[in-house]
Amino acid sequence: MYQTSSRPKRAKVLAMAGKGGTGKTTICALLIKYLVERGQTPVLAVDADANANLNELLGLSVETYIGELKDRMKTETPPGMTKRDYMEIYINRAIIEANGFDLVVMGQPEGPGCYCMANSILAEVMEGLAQSYRYILVDNEAGMEHLSRLNLRKIHILFVVSDPSSRGVLTAARIADLTKSLKVEVGHKVLIVNRMPNNLPARLEDQIQEVVKKTDLLFGGYVPASERIFQSEIQQESLLNLPTDTDVVQTTQQIFDKFFVTSQ
Repeated sequence: MYQTSSRPKRAKVLAMAGKGGTGKTTICALLIKYLVERGQTPVLAVDADANANLNELLGLSVETYIGELKDRMKTETPPGMTKRDYMEIYINRAIIEANGFDLVVMGQPEGPGCYCMANSILAEVMEGLAQSYRYILVDNEAGMEHLSRLNLRKIHILFVVSDPSSRGVLTAARIADLTKSLKVEVGHKVLIVNRMPNNLPARLEDQIQEVVKKTDLLFGGYVPASERIFQSEIQQESLLNLPTDTDVVQTTQQIFDKFFVTSQ
């Protein structure tokens, strides 16, 4: 894990959200690639989606899930050790170290029973980790409950990813509104429409413009459907190794440039 020496006092929080199947985890992996290649490190990536697969797109293996630690804390905390110390030790062990970034994976949703203490401890530990990184990037489930559990009350940028469909765009609008009920302060909410076909239907473009007008979403851009991404995922190749001249890499870099060039 990265040390706090010469690091910012607190990491800026970035988050991904979107309904299932929009490719938000792919966009998340490409954002990690973007930040690492531009030296905006270290980054802590948190895979908070119940269907955890960010590690696969980054070429990493997972041995420990944070969700498992919550259950183990109840029964395996050694005598003389506080539950907080136990979780902190194992959360640090669960951190997967990579080049320029680290990754932690939340794992499956919680089972029956009260996890209030575990969630509180997790929030405290994450608060401490935030002092060791430049960015914390959370790949979230659509409901974004993990933002509350991680005590991430301020998000620098929330990227809401949609597919090229009316339902995807309307879901993106609902997700943007959901942050208000969670009492999460968001600096920018950015809509990205992923896997776009070559020809954009005029009706869909109208719907996107209408959603942007009626909500506080900023329009980030369109990301084209990519055969290269498709093949990389089938071959289980890390998206971090995609050449910079790949169309989807260039497109996402242009989108990210809009929001990071002036925010450092």
